[in-house]
Amino acid sequence: MKEIRLLFTGVGRRIELLQAFRQAADSLHVRLKLYGADMNGTAPALAYCDETRIVCGMHEANYVSELADICQKDGIDLLIPTIDTDLLILSQNKRAFGNTGVLISAPDKIALCRDKNLTAEFFRECGLKAPETVNDLRLYQSGYPCFIKPKDGSSSVNAYRAENEEELKLHARQIEEYVIQPFIRGTEYTVDIFCDFEGKPVCITPRIRLQVRAGEVLKTEISMDEKIIEECKAVVDRFHPVGPITVQLIRERETKEDYFIEINPRYGGGAPLSIKAGAGSPKALLKLLMKEPGEENIQISDGAVYSRFDQSVCITEGKIRQPVKGIIFDLDDTLYKEKQYIRSGFKALSRHLGRPGDEEKLWKYYQMGKPAIDAYLTTIGLSARREECIRLYREHMPEIALESQVPELMAKLKKSGIRIGIITDGRPEGQRNKIAALGLWNITEDIIITDELGGEQFRKPCDIAFRIMQRRWGIPFEQMLYAGDNVHKDFQAPRQLGMQWILIDNGEGIYPSGQQGVHISQLKNLKGLFE
Repeated sequence: MKEIRLLFTGVGRRIELLQAFRQAADSLHVRLKLYGADMNGTAPALAYCDETRIVCGMHEANYVSELADICQKDGIDLLIPTIDTDLLILSQNKRAFGNTGVLISAPDKIALCRDKNLTAEFFRECGLKAPETVNDLRLYQSGYPCFIKPKDGSSSVNAYRAENEEELKLHARQIEEYVIQPFIRGTEYTVDIFCDFEGKPVCITPRIRLQVRAGEVLKTEISMDEKIIEECKAVVDRFHPVGPITVQLIRERETKEDYFIEINPRYGGGAPLSIKAGAGSPKALLKLLMKEPGEENIQISDGAVYSRFDQSVCITEGKIRQPVKGIIFDLDDTLYKEKQYIRSGFKALSRHLGRPGDEEKLWKYYQMGKPAIDAYLTTIGLSARREECIRLYREHMPEIALESQVPELMAKLKKSGIRIGIITDGRPEGQRNKIAALGLWNITEDIIITDELGGEQFRKPCDIAFRIMQRRWGIPFEQMLYAGDNVHKDFQAPRQLGMQWILIDNGEGIYPSGQQGVHISQLKNLKGLFE
């Protein structure tokens, strides 16, 4: 199955959105790889991405070229922007991304969203009501309280309610270019809309903004109001969105008239709440990328109330670690060299075929980056025995050995009262044979083969195996350490859970990290481990 690769820009705190895409991929049995672009690598959502790519600031001249290079080198299928400030430049430069799609609407539509005057005019063109908007406090005559905000602002930055003319003048001096609108008393709504690549609406989900912080909803109630849905269809008909947009409106308390305020042509911060309620835009988007038909009958949990909370993620560990009370090891290329296993399998296969010594031919094919067994069997005219040979390779009892310092390290850990476990991915029969050959059942306390939990979906970076180990041991995650070799999958779950982690590099790993790691023998000198 082809792997779908998505690159999110301005990923920031969009953890819920990334999780929604993960869940959608799991439900569709799709291989999904998430990339996050960031200026300095400290955004918390990066801990939930498979890969981080450092880019310059979005206002710098080479921003688009850097993103385009990433998309080309990493084979990105779709770029998904998540904040207002880079929408226009990305929309204007979609062609620069070649075969990579950009989930963004047309430049003229992005521009009208950034200018509150144009937004209000657009709503009126759709036959909808919008608050009267002026750009000069001397012309404002619609009474108080009123609302003043930047003409191209977002996230409620520098947006103020003015109770009288003096307050309005005070706030006007603080904002260079502003709009003034009468304050409308009533119920605030956000409508999460998702459309296909041709602008056809897939789902329209109104929700009441019960509690808001810095422009982003903290508590919301799904409200499938038919009047609002029909009004938003009028917006979609003229806007022709590509992918997600959010529309904000206020239903006036007395007249029950809807006054439309703004459009954000991207995933809104609260969009994951609509997704939880059944508006499965990530699933719909993945199906669009796979060119599969979408859902015909989307069921939304009308009346559901969602409340959000903050959670911390460790991006960079400090110089002083928490005392380690439990250490979990990866297996392959951490406790032994996996190339030993590959050679052992080739040797067992050549013996099985009655061609001892041919393991070197298999090894050469492997070094050339070819499917070694397939290439070898084709060469000797035994392709018909492929399934038999693959099964033998996977199930053979390997001739492998622990790294020489591992037994001493394990003994020292036990003596220090530190719990020892292993979490390893792979087919159970193969991994169990490796563990037996290495004698690890006798020198470790807990071993979890993730596939035995229910299949490949439990492999790292899935965090379930780590949670199981933590529950068994009763040790806080902060006092557990994970040692592994694969930067692409080993450390995502430990980082999300607040564990410590360390990269092991034996110098011959089959997944070179490109980062500086330590040899496993150096763990005995790790500060905080044996004090």
